[in-house]
Amino acid sequence: MKRQKWWGLALSMLLVCGVALAGCGGGGSATKVKIGEVTRSIFYAPQYVALEKGFFKEEGLDVELQTTPGGDKTMTALLSGAIDVALVGSETSIYVYQQGSEDPVINFGQLTQTDGTFLMARDGSGAFDWNNVKGKVFLGQRKGGMPQMAGEFTLNKKGIDPHGDLELIQNIDFANIASAYASGTGEFVQLFEPQASIFEKEGRGKVVASFGVESGHLPYTVFMTKQSYIDKHDATVQKFTNALYKAQQWVDANTPEDIADAIMPYFKDSDRDIVVSSVKRYKEQGSYATDPIVDDAEWNNLLDVMDQAGELKERVAPEKIVNNTFAEKAKLAK
Repeated sequence: MKRQKWWGLALSMLLVCGVALAGCGGGGSATKVKIGEVTRSIFYAPQYVALEKGFFKEEGLDVELQTTPGGDKTMTALLSGAIDVALVGSETSIYVYQQGSEDPVINFGQLTQTDGTFLMARDGSGAFDWNNVKGKVFLGQRKGGMPQMAGEFTLNKKGIDPHGDLELIQNIDFANIASAYASGTGEFVQLFEPQASIFEKEGRGKVVASFGVESGHLPYTVFMTKQSYIDKHDATVQKFTNALYKAQQWVDANTPEDIADAIMPYFKDSDRDIVVSSVKRYKEQGSYATDPIVDDAEWNNLLDVMDQAGELKERVAPEKIVNNTFAEKAKLAK
């Protein structure tokens, strides 16, 4: 009788362990996904929320995040297979397509829907007028990158020739633009958050306009992967997009303070007030997309921006390198 009880207890324990293993290992182990983000930025808050709030884990994904500074490096990492998914500007997928790639890079989940830069004036006194930049030294962004193209698009829209009406500097690496401005280069500068808020706090200038507001909605930063990866791992891409949509909805429903607290582990050396200020600015201007869909209007605006910058060989139809199927299913599943 005692032997039967012992075997019964042992069997129960095995069943419990089996359930536990199914949930956190063995046959039910999480699927590894490597993301390469083009930079570490508060602009990408929903991504960090998806990680910190466990939305990727809920979908059975073990996500490894690495920063690969620069769109060219991020795309190289994706094309070489060093990462599975890239978080980068959609223009990079167009550049790959224009080169005639047999394995195109597909945009499947939009994260941000506006440009993320702001115009800072060293002398922010008085009312700002766009004509104030004429004849001035303007510290811009890298040629061919979305920040610079959106900046030039805005200036042209305001009747300003960025290459004729001002002295445009765009040969400084992205990582060094803020330090160049801090050292005295430029009367105007195009900056992302949190650097814009930091400089305002330090009294180095004042944010006088938003390129995100002025250039309109476009698929500015998007999760993308190779078509071959989608062909082999479509279920993983769907789970990834489901998690992204949950995070986007969470960001949309919560305050800048709550969002800042959630993402602070990714900005440990940052002042919380600066993080809150940055998130608030992006939320107020609608930079964070509330769903992963790249719509046709946004895509066409992107093409207009690239075309005006002289970086577009031909207008690429969205169905060539955009797949909204995963985003649409994510919205239905929520």
